[in-house]
Amino acid sequence: MLSPKRVKWRKVAKGKMRGRADRGGTLHFGDFGLQATECGRITARQIEASRVAMTRYIKRGGQVWIRIFPDKPVTKKAAETRMGSGKGNVEEWVAVIKPGRIIFEMTGIPKAEAFEALRLANNKLPLHCKPISRDTEKLAQVALAKVRAEKKAKKEARAQA
Repeated sequence: MLSPKRVKWRKVAKGKMRGRADRGGTLHFGDFGLQATECGRITARQIEASRVAMTRYIKRGGQVWIRIFPDKPVTKKAAETRMGSGKGNVEEWVAVIKPGRIIFEMTGIPKAEAFEALRLANNKLPLHCKPISRDTEKLAQVALAKVRAEKKAKKEARAQA
């Protein structure tokens, strides 16, 4: 399972999961990917279960990249422990995921097979994700550029009026 070799701080605050992913939202290595559509936390065990499900389906053909790493410690207090007396011990490591983040990438297999493998991987994760390809990513970027241009034109029209 994935976990950091060493960390600067042993225990960290819970934090917030607001907004969209500011990085890690485009395909870099493979032709297909699994993109998160909601925010959440994925544990190291869930990442490993997803990876195993994917690689078993593609029968070790193609390549798989894991684009996230569980670097945040989550603490839990022991059962039947009274309130107070400090923070609990580190029980698991999680990766904080925001919408738009690419979780897995793969290449070297047909699109239908890749999407089925990504669907199986998604079933192991606690948040909803969608499979994407280079083609769908290109279409999404064109649509986003169009929306941005419309907003800019509307803003300029408002400024002139």
